[in-house]
Amino acid sequence: MKKTFSLLLLFVAFLVNAQEKKNTQKIQFVEVSCGQCKFGMKPGGCDLAVRIDSKSYFVDGAKIDQHGDAHAKDGFCESIRTAEVVGEIKNNRFVVSYFKLLPKEM
Repeated sequence: MKKTFSLLLLFVAFLVNAQEKKNTQKIQFVEVSCGQCKFGMKPGGCDLAVRIDSKSYFVDGAKIDQHGDAHAKDGFCESIRTAEVVGEIKNNRFVVSYFKLLPKEM
């Protein structure tokens, strides 16, 4: 009986340790703006982009029009803003899972 219990306990311990570890992504503070108007990216049209480590990436998961008028004085086509983001670079694009535009500095 002791052997059976010991084997069962050992098996449960292996199962608990075999659980997949969660990959927790950290919040990053990045520059965000219109990729074409402010970051000089191609193709045409106004699309949201982020700049991370001096490299620009178009954004998947958030749209430029979700954050006000892009052509307003403080809009993405007229200024570069700062945002808190969580995401990852996939296929040379930034796939965002969290996006919070920070207030414009005066």
